[in-house]
Amino acid sequence: MKYVNYYSLFCTGMFMIFFSSMVTAQSIVRGSIVDASSNTTIEGASITMLPSKKTAISDALGTFSFKTDKSNDVSFVVTSLGHKAATVTLKDFKDSNNSIRLVTQSMSLKDITISAHAGEQYKSISKVDIAMRGVNNSQEILRIIPGIVIGQHQGGGKAEQIFLRGFDADHGTDFREEVDGLPVNMVSHAHGQGYADTHFIIPETIDNVDFKKGPYTASKGDFATTGFVDFNTRNFLKQNMVKVEAGQFNTYRLMTMFNLLNEKATANQQSWYVASEYRYSDAYFDNPQHFKRFNLFTKYNGKISKHSYLNMSATTFWSKWDASGQIPDRAVNKGIIGFYGALDPFEGGLTYRTNFNVQLLTSLNNGDVIKNQLYYSNTHFDLHTNFTFFLVDTANGDEIRQKESRNLMGYNGSYVHTGYLGNTRLNTELGVQVRNDLTNNSGLSHTKDRYITLNQIKLGDVSELSVSPYVSETLKFNEHFSINAGLRFDQFFYQYKNKLASDTALPGAGTYNTNAHTVNPKLNIYYHANQALQFYLTSGKGFHSNDTRSAVINNAAFALPSAYSADIGSVFKPANNIIVNVAAWYIYLQQENVYSGDGGFVEFSGNTRRVGFDFSGRYEPVKSLYFDVDVNYARGRAAGNPKGADYIPLAPVWTSSAGLTYINKNGFNGSFRYRFVGDRPANENYSLTAKGYFITDAVLNYTKPKYEIGLVVNNVFNTKWKETQFDTETRLKGEAQSVNEVCFTPGTPFAFKVGFTYFFK
Repeated sequence: MKYVNYYSLFCTGMFMIFFSSMVTAQSIVRGSIVDASSNTTIEGASITMLPSKKTAISDALGTFSFKTDKSNDVSFVVTSLGHKAATVTLKDFKDSNNSIRLVTQSMSLKDITISAHAGEQYKSISKVDIAMRGVNNSQEILRIIPGIVIGQHQGGGKAEQIFLRGFDADHGTDFREEVDGLPVNMVSHAHGQGYADTHFIIPETIDNVDFKKGPYTASKGDFATTGFVDFNTRNFLKQNMVKVEAGQFNTYRLMTMFNLLNEKATANQQSWYVASEYRYSDAYFDNPQHFKRFNLFTKYNGKISKHSYLNMSATTFWSKWDASGQIPDRAVNKGIIGFYGALDPFEGGLTYRTNFNVQLLTSLNNGDVIKNQLYYSNTHFDLHTNFTFFLVDTANGDEIRQKESRNLMGYNGSYVHTGYLGNTRLNTELGVQVRNDLTNNSGLSHTKDRYITLNQIKLGDVSELSVSPYVSETLKFNEHFSINAGLRFDQFFYQYKNKLASDTALPGAGTYNTNAHTVNPKLNIYYHANQALQFYLTSGKGFHSNDTRSAVINNAAFALPSAYSADIGSVFKPANNIIVNVAAWYIYLQQENVYSGDGGFVEFSGNTRRVGFDFSGRYEPVKSLYFDVDVNYARGRAAGNPKGADYIPLAPVWTSSAGLTYINKNGFNGSFRYRFVGDRPANENYSLTAKGYFITDAVLNYTKPKYEIGLVVNNVFNTKWKETQFDTETRLKGEAQSVNEVCFTPGTPFAFKVGFTYFFK
């Protein structure tokens, strides 16, 4: 509690500074940065005043402001990745109505300068990676984040398994995901807490990725234990496109993107486009997947008044598949099935999601920015799986069905003020987030042949409401030293309407309520030595919520388990064409009660400690070559367990990815990449091992202004590997005794697809 109180006092001081800064008269220069071709505002542009070298950065509306010495400063330089730098005199700036237009150019490492602004240590790397490497498929969306390992164990229709910083984050329990501020993680989900299915994102619509590791950002709450990612879709479509792809295993894809407004609308800062995608694949399993997915996405972005921008988007997504789930080692070793075989042909699923997202950004005359966002999602989930085969029901098998329908709605609001106290620059963000999840007939049942119900295990409606105010204060004392402090409060209200009188976890049918709250302080310190070197120390308390059914059963005990974390690291450029990010980190996760969607019961887990380091390097030896490498180490242990029995099952130890990309915007281009995961414990005493893998992929394109021909090859050397692995007790049909061993889902063998893309205005 003392820890929280110290932070509370600090944030109270920040409020006092904030209000005093509002009444202090200053000589302020304000303006906006705009992309010359799309006429859209540019966020994250860096402005450096000369000769004083004071800096500022443009906000979500492209606006910036800073205090200047009028008797000394005569001009400033504006830089933004992917744009030509512009030098503007203060006199010319006034004559241009305080607006600067930047011309686009190809992105290069030499154009990157280490930002003097707090919390920007990952932004340069993510922007360059997207521009240089691109995103070739929906799984690459998550792999663009350094250090993340993903795995699929239900044939491509289910959300990916996520591993980061020594966490098996399941499908999102300890990693927060958003798209344009719209939450992806699902609380109190039928399959698992934090379930995050990003398959409704069309990869070609992604413009940039905002991510940070650790629970150090006040505006990011639930699930951001190891970090968060916010995928930002394009506000503007430079050209229309039609893409057709076909590959092995009856794999086909059609993607289209079209502008719906003309160039006159673009000149008036209005944009509206639509994108669609259809994909079919039988996949590489012996049991064909018959995988089908359809996506439709549309987005409007426009200036609706002198100081306001409106952003609206809508998405609909539908997916259906037959799955080859995880299989035991012995079933393959005994020749019962092949490496790509299945024991239960009735596994599979159906899911769909529709989203509506509206954001209004408004700037005030003093440069402050107000953001109001409303969102709504309607989802349906129906999954059929069999993890233990004939362990419990030796006659019919142990197939289960997890099903729910959900309405999710919420509001995000924030107010950002920039002011000065003497020469100290103050940036204050006040925000509130409200989210309400309402599920209908969240159920778990024992089934046969998918739809024959043998036993209903869970059935009820979940209502979960969270209200989360926060404050974040950044003090920039000079061009070298900055501090960011934040405080976040989360209040959760849980309600579960149990519709199953036979549910033994509760006294009977009826409505059960409880509530819980958590206070999470943050403190981040940045030292900016120069434009090629920055050091940082980030620290904070975060959490992930647990399932409503777990909360009401345990009267909210450990409903919001805390995570305490710290990073110490550096971003530096040892040469003009090299950028490096290194960090050592620590995470302590409090004990928790976790609802198991597969079994319908609550599992107790003790506290854990993890330490490790991350290394990311980017190198551009010549303008046409780009090399990236990420190496990550994590050591995790369950605190309080005897030595040798304290391993964290499936927690990654060593992971790495790297690639060499050849860039030619008007000819041949492509990349060659690897993914590596080392061996790791499959259970607490490491008597079983989840085997590692080393996989290589390749992309080759021939690009012209009007078209592109592409080839994508996965697993170039046809390595036999296990994508996901679990220590599971299973019984095969006819076996007298059950066996504990590794069950796995095989990774893709050698597979290729070719594509043709046509570009037009």
